Amino acid sequence: MRSVEDAVGVQIPDNARIIRNLLHGAQYQHDHIVHFYHLHALDWVDVVSALKADPKQTATLSENVSNAPWGGATYYKNVQARLQTFVDSGQLGPLNNAYWGHSAYKLPPEANLMATAHYIEALRLQAKAARMHAIFGAKNPHLQSLVVGGVTSVKDLTPDRIAEFLYIWKETQDFVKNVYIPDLLAVASFYKDWGAIGGTTNFLAWGDLPTTNQEPESLFMPRGVILKRDLAGVKMAQQESVTEHVTNAWYEDGAPKHPYKGETKPLQEDPEYRPGGGKYTWFKAPRYEGEPCEVGPLARVLVAYAKGHPDVKAAVESTLSNLGVPVQALFSTLGRTAARGLDALVIGNAMEGWVMELVDNIKNGNTATYASWEMPDSAQGVGLNDVARGSLGHWINIEGGKIANYQYVVPSTWNLGPRDEKGNLGPVEEALIGTPIADPKRPLEVLRTVHSFDPCIACGVHVIDPDSNEVYKVKVL
Repeated sequence: MRSVEDAVGVQIPDNARIIRNLLHGAQYQHDHIVHFYHLHALDWVDVVSALKADPKQTATLSENVSNAPWGGATYYKNVQARLQTFVDSGQLGPLNNAYWGHSAYKLPPEANLMATAHYIEALRLQAKAARMHAIFGAKNPHLQSLVVGGVTSVKDLTPDRIAEFLYIWKETQDFVKNVYIPDLLAVASFYKDWGAIGGTTNFLAWGDLPTTNQEPESLFMPRGVILKRDLAGVKMAQQESVTEHVTNAWYEDGAPKHPYKGETKPLQEDPEYRPGGGKYTWFKAPRYEGEPCEVGPLARVLVAYAKGHPDVKAAVESTLSNLGVPVQALFSTLGRTAARGLDALVIGNAMEGWVMELVDNIKNGNTATYASWEMPDSAQGVGLNDVARGSLGHWINIEGGKIANYQYVVPSTWNLGPRDEKGNLGPVEEALIGTPIADPKRPLEVLRTVHSFDPCIACGVHVIDPDSNEVYKVKVL
């Protein structure tokens, strides 16, 4: 939408900007909680070890490290009994397919039991958090209320709907503050060595959450690029500096192109990975000024920290002090995982102010959520923002009143992209170099770094039959 709005020259109303921010903030809260507890925590937490824990000692640990609304020896004993039922049945359900008992796990049994209990509580909480999207966006995760020119939520600007949103926001943010962040710190304290593992070199954030209609000046999470880990040298990121490379991707060879001139031409022959054969992925290789860049929560937090964002700066420095690690530890898998929590904390805190801004507008009789527009005969537009996984850019060319070319570069393309023609590794490839592996047959350490990026191949690559228009589902064994 932003790319089309840029192309047609429409300025959305303040209420539309605020509602988009609230929907986006709700996504940050929901996505980061789900990622930490349900997609990444089991890389650090040995669930089966929790069966050896002392429930009373676990309760004491929980009281010391978090302000969770539930706890006590009886609570943790019940969680342990439920977990024992799973193990005895031989069907661990969502806890299956992990490397239980792996030597790389470092948490004591009591910490594992506490984290497992919070895993279960997070399942309940995320279901509530997803409802925030439904209030102004109709559904989660694919919102139905976003349109070029604003949002269609004008009938939802009622006291009841706003109060419902605030109620769920507060419960979710309380979980972030009182459970998620303490859990992050507790787990990280046992894995400080990972502050030197899984790092990358360059970081890009388009920024997002505008506080006025002036972008990028008013973005709550600022736009910027950091090259060679030089925090002091952070500078404004320019979309003109983006190119996509295809030397090692399964597309027809060609020179690097800016997305406005981008092409998507798959190879005609069947793609097949051949060691040393060059091409090995469906991802293109995005580059900024010719350099691969990590995007996502770590990039977002680093750019904001380097630019002196007061809320981010305070959260980062508190975390570093709590763990007793230097700022250099941010450039790592540990830093990437911590940054996701800080991202949720800072953005979640800001959401209450946006709700109050919306309420004030309504009280003053301003209920507009949409601005009309007309399709031009010829135009170009770019839309840049930062979603939970990282920097997202859309570029559109309009000719004859129709879309002539449309290209987008999603976060997982930035992070999972392959080598370019100069041999520069993509961010995930770079992050895996030098990873210590205790057991090559059970590479838990690799999962830690890969999962820390929250990869989504489906976001960046879609396979469709051009004749039947059928979308293929491929199962990789």
